[in-house]
Amino acid sequence: MDLCIFDSHSHYTDPAFDADRDELLRSFPEKGVRRCMVCGTDLHTSAEGIALAERFPELIVTAVGIHPECPAPPADYLTVLEQMAAHPSVRAIGEIGLDYHYEGYDKAVQQRVLREQLLLARRLDLPVILHCRDAIGDMLEILREFAPLSGVMHCFPGSAETAREVLQMGLYIGFTGVITFKNAKKPLAALRSIPVDRLLIETDCPYMAPVPYRGQRCDSTMLTETAAVMAREKGMTTEEICRMTAENAARLFGVGICGNP
Repeated sequence: MDLCIFDSHSHYTDPAFDADRDELLRSFPEKGVRRCMVCGTDLHTSAEGIALAERFPELIVTAVGIHPECPAPPADYLTVLEQMAAHPSVRAIGEIGLDYHYEGYDKAVQQRVLREQLLLARRLDLPVILHCRDAIGDMLEILREFAPLSGVMHCFPGSAETAREVLQMGLYIGFTGVITFKNAKKPLAALRSIPVDRLLIETDCPYMAPVPYRGQRCDSTMLTETAAVMAREKGMTTEEICRMTAENAARLFGVGICGNP
């Protein structure tokens, strides 16, 4: 297959890649993986992502941000994120959002930090990469305050109805290997409702490996399985879905892809 893949959400700074990170990333171009968005989850991983992009400038672009499962960030975190965002590899603020799945995280703090980072992204004219788990009502309420928005709702958790509202706000919608799982009725229903020019594919690696790799460490080469399911639902070929979603991600993050500046 003549592939052009843009993994719009990855975590190659994760310790799961410590043993073979550089070797793995060097192998991507020959396998059709042309770009990877490496997302920060705190100040440390955001800085690590920038350092990785400096080693692989043709492959890696980055996002800097505070994930909702992190403890309350330091008082100067917005200043630090803004300084990081001046680096040429930084193309988004993320991964940011709300996550109510586990107890022990202060919802009010999560909401405050999300709003602060949305304001930062607006001021810096950067798209956002949004995480939402078990918090769709509060997430939509906050996003309505900032609409229209530039960015992506990653690992989309919602229904077709929610997808329509997210699209109306101006966001793209990203899907992981979850759509390859047997119980993926809800995400597939949402997927079928979304125009192909607003879709992204992503790994969230090292997590969310698609079938037939489920349970293994995930990487961007596995996106062909996710793309194949997306292609089936959209009546397209896997190659067409890979190229279209790559072009969508390149447009969102302001980078060239597959021969296009």
